[in-house]
Amino acid sequence: MINAVGNPQTLLLLGGTSEIGLAICEEYLKKAPMRVILATLPGDPGRDAAVAQLQAAGANAVDVIDFDAIDTETHPKVIDEAWAKAKGHSAGSAPAGDVDVAIVAFGLLGDAEELWQNQRKAVQIAQVNYTAAVSVGVLVGEKMKAQGYGQIIAMSSAAGERVRRSNFVYGSTKAGLDGFYLGLGEALREFGPRVLVIRPGQVRTRTTIEHWKSAGVKEAPLTVNKEDVAKLAVTSAEKGKDLVWAPGAFRYVMMILRHIPRPIFKKLPI
Repeated sequence: MINAVGNPQTLLLLGGTSEIGLAICEEYLKKAPMRVILATLPGDPGRDAAVAQLQAAGANAVDVIDFDAIDTETHPKVIDEAWAKAKGHSAGSAPAGDVDVAIVAFGLLGDAEELWQNQRKAVQIAQVNYTAAVSVGVLVGEKMKAQGYGQIIAMSSAAGERVRRSNFVYGSTKAGLDGFYLGLGEALREFGPRVLVIRPGQVRTRTTIEHWKSAGVKEAPLTVNKEDVAKLAVTSAEKGKDLVWAPGAFRYVMMILRHIPRPIFKKLPI
């Protein structure tokens, strides 16, 4: 339940070891102590570190539940378990079963050239980045519609705005995710819940830095820190926005790219 001064009391992070997702949780924790529920892959080696990170940031409770993005048959149970954890937190003091903010921050990047030539890996990234995101989005949306409020923050990507040859498998999954969550926000609006889609360009995380090094890729202009994305996510959600770019200037770059004729676009070195 959102408290009297407008702060959430329970966060759900789907992708519980995501560096950007954890940074968003930390940004919320700067406002007040709250419970955080981390939904992570069973056996994820980053679980303990994620719990410790949020405890150090001021969480008054951190719960961990198993979440396998590919196993969509288990997703209803996962979301029910998350709401049950929230119910235990609020029992006796507020309406039970509330998750105030749900952050959808799981996904795969993969090797762009391998993906379009490896059927198994292409299907896997589509299942994780798109199918699983739709699955949990429907379930979380249903819960928040029933409770009459809530905020979903979905991590999309500038790569989905206009899919490029350089990473078209990944970009296509983000284009699908982006479209779904924008539509979900429109569908839920009349019932109270809000949805925010964030389209970052490149973000500095341990994972992306390692990927750039292994691929021999240099850091692109307008690359941002995960903390910058986190601040943008929280402030934009509070303002009721439904779509933001990170950094904001990336919006204008993509506005230009979006209108370049395809024959010319295909020749650009991006």
